Amino acid sequence: MRILVVGATGGTGREIVRQGLERGHEVTAFVRNPQRLGGEHERLRVAVGDVRSPPTLRAAMAGQEAVLSALGHKRWHYPNDILSGGTRAIVEAMREAGARRFVCETSLGVGDSVGRLGLYYTLFTIPFILPFYYWDKGRQERVVRASGLDWTIVRPAALTNGPARGRYRHGPRVGSYLLTRRISRADVAAFMLDQLTDSTYLRAAPAIAG
Repeated sequence: MRILVVGATGGTGREIVRQGLERGHEVTAFVRNPQRLGGEHERLRVAVGDVRSPPTLRAAMAGQEAVLSALGHKRWHYPNDILSGGTRAIVEAMREAGARRFVCETSLGVGDSVGRLGLYYTLFTIPFILPFYYWDKGRQERVVRASGLDWTIVRPAALTNGPARGRYRHGPRVGSYLLTRRISRADVAAFMLDQLTDSTYLRAAPAIAG
């Protein structure tokens, strides 16, 4: 399948690119800085641009069958719409290109999963360190839900850089109101790629945790 990976130089994005190539997909990595991606592959195309620059996004979208977004940023400490605005641009570019399948990573603790990232994140990290980030994730999810595309929102627990274990739980009620749940970015990437050929969570927002 021809897939576009947005946020391809982030932790989850890199894993999506690597595992996507291993699975035989034709991967286009949409990046601002190609030097951060590293590596070459005969089925890997690198498209340089920014989600807030519609012309570059439209150019990368041409011919794609699906989009996997691991869009993120580190501008946590002030209000912005990087996630929701970027996702809105992705949706518009997909509509123009005729691409239908959209798999978007957000986070456990957003929407109807509020509180299920555990007490530490719920009572301290999100309200005092990442409030603007999580508010925009909520807006991002609303953009996806209203897109009219064949979407799946993936809500991972606290992310780690550990190896893929292949043993994790997923579904609408995964998570804990007490303990912080974790999962590796490698496992999240594998789950997101699985959604390309699995309709179980079509137009749904499963959580995923180790």
